[in-house]
Parts: sequence; structure tokens; C-alpha cells
Amino acid sequence: MTEAPTLVVLGGGPAQRHAIDAAHALGVRTLVCDSEPGVGDVPVSSEDEDGVRAAAAGAAGLIAPGTDWPVRVAASVARDLGLRHPISPEVARLATDKIAQRRALDAGAVPQPAWSTDAPPAYPCVVKAPDRQGQRAMSILADASGLEEAARRAAAESRSGRVLFEGFVPGPEVTVNGFTAESRGIVAAVTDRIHFEGAPGVARRHVYPPERDPAAAAQSAVRAVEALGIGAGPWYVQVILGPDGPRIVEVAARLGGGHDSELVKLTTGVDLARAAVLAALGRPVSAADVTPAPAGAGVIEFLEAPLGRLVQAAGPAEASFYHAGGHVYGPIRIATDRAGYVLAGGATRDDALARAAAAAAAVRFEVT
Repeated sequence: MTEAPTLVVLGGGPAQRHAIDAAHALGVRTLVCDSEPGVGDVPVSSEDEDGVRAAAAGAAGLIAPGTDWPVRVAASVARDLGLRHPISPEVARLATDKIAQRRALDAGAVPQPAWSTDAPPAYPCVVKAPDRQGQRAMSILADASGLEEAARRAAAESRSGRVLFEGFVPGPEVTVNGFTAESRGIVAAVTDRIHFEGAPGVARRHVYPPERDPAAAAQSAVRAVEALGIGAGPWYVQVILGPDGPRIVEVAARLGGGHDSELVKLTTGVDLARAAVLAALGRPVSAADVTPAPAGAGVIEFLEAPLGRLVQAAGPAEASFYHAGGHVYGPIRIATDRAGYVLAGGATRDDALARAAAAAAAVRFEVT
């Protein structure tokens, strides 16, 4: 009997669960690197390149689904160990450094917000750490008041100490999930990305199908992916539908961290998690494997817990929870403040939204 290949998974949290499950369904053994006690198989941070390299000895591949910086670690370790990998370390750097990414998009003439590393190009403006995700230390400023504090916060959170200033682009936001197979970027789904009020950039829900024609956003996303040189594997692009057309917010060379692949599979039949696992192992993925066949509507609805220390949480089958008892909930400021999610499908967009709302309303958090 042939021994099952081992796939090293960087991270064992909710954002990685779909890829882990997909690997197991393929008969692939997973070795999860996560420093959180009781979460991974190896108590090594997904951002610890030396630790991951040691853990990956003898593995068949590495995958970093759902979070940004480990994408860079996976690509570097795969190169060092001589393993096939969807992207090179150079491409991984572009996918995890928003300043380098902005330069690459400019070089490819891909529409994006005005930006600068020196000062806001205009007001309103967005101030952010260029090498973090989940809206950590991000601020939106109407004018120059508060700029110094916003820049200080972003620099303090930034791995490099740098700050990225962007012109604020008004308009609804969508997420484009796709995969590059047979040298072609294929859009699996475009979903509306609706934010929590008072927490800019933090998704409250993803909805498929989107309200507006997705063609322009999809085309812009594929151009952005090509500009970064993502020649194989999964990708995730956030796009603002601005007054002058789509503008690229960011590109990631991974599965979406907000359970996007689960929603895509439910609504279009495309199993992005399975395709990502195959690509990470150096196995072929055909264009047909990731070409959508829409079969309904769906919603990811994120859960907001009341403030306090969690005793227990309960809800319908559609609900999943992130935290064990004892976790302390504060206000939602960044993506990791969310308490869980609901995945609901329906025949139409309105039907799926109604089912998601009903499931979320049935959730009960007991806190002290």
C-alpha cells in the first residue's frame, strides 16, 4: 500500500478548516503547524519559517490557507526543500506586502486607489499597516485631524514599521474568489462583501450572487492576479466598485479567510479548497475543475457576541463558533473579534439572506 502523502498546513484555526477537511477527503495526511495550545499537530507558529522548515522535512507539500503572512513562509520553505509549489517566494512577497503589491499593480496598469508611503494622497484617506490583514490598525480619516495618531498605530502594528496611505474610494465592495489553472485565471464567484457598522473593512456577511453585474470586478481581479505573477493556485481579491469603475483593494494568493471557499462550493460547485490542496502537492488542476456551475444563492453571516466572558454558545446546525468557554468578547474592531458564522443557502439571494438571518437570530451566547 502506498503511504499517504503529508501536507503541512500553516495554521489550524477556522480559516484553515476547509482545506484540512479537503485534504483528508483526498486521503492526504495533514501536519498542522500552530502555536496555539491544542490546535495544531506541531506547536510551531505558522509564521516561524525555521520551525515550519523543520516540521516539513519529508512532507510532500505546504499550504497556507486563510491567512497572509504564512503564504510567504510556505513558498520559501517549499523552495528550500525542493518541493513543487503554486507560487514562488517572489510572488508570495507581492501577495503579502501591500506596498510592493501597489507598485506591481501600477506597473500592470491595474486600477487601484491612489496611494503613497509618505502622506495621504487625498482626503478622505485610509491609513494601514501594509503587511497585516484583518483590518488591524486600519483607520479611515475624513481630514488631517487624527492623522498623526493613525500613522503611529499603523507603524506600530506593521512588521516593517512602514505605513501605507490610500485615497478612500466610495462604493460597495465585492470579493472575487478564483483559481489559476492551465495558465488561466478563472473566477469561481463574485460575492458582495458587507461590513460591520463601525468596523470599516470587517466583513459582516458575504452574499452570492452579488447585487450588481460582476463582470467588471471579475475582469479587474484577473488583471490584478496576472500583474502579481500568480501563475497557479487559489487567489482572493477585494474590489471596490467606485464611481469611476472597479478599484483593487488587495490581492491574496490563498483561499479567502472568511469561509469563502465554503460559500463558493455551496453556490457554484467549485471546490476551491480541494483544488488548493492538489496544487500545494504539485498535482494538476484542470480549468474544468474550477469553472463554476451556479446552482443557487448563499450567505456567510458572521456572528457578533455580546460583551463579556463566554460561558457557552448554542445555535442551529448552520452555525459554527470560534471560541471555547472563557473567551472574552470585546467590540468588533478587527476580523478576529467575530464569534463565529452561519452558512445558509437558498434558491434566490433573498431566500438565502432570510435563512441566514433566521439562523443567526436563533444563536444564543451566554456571557458573564
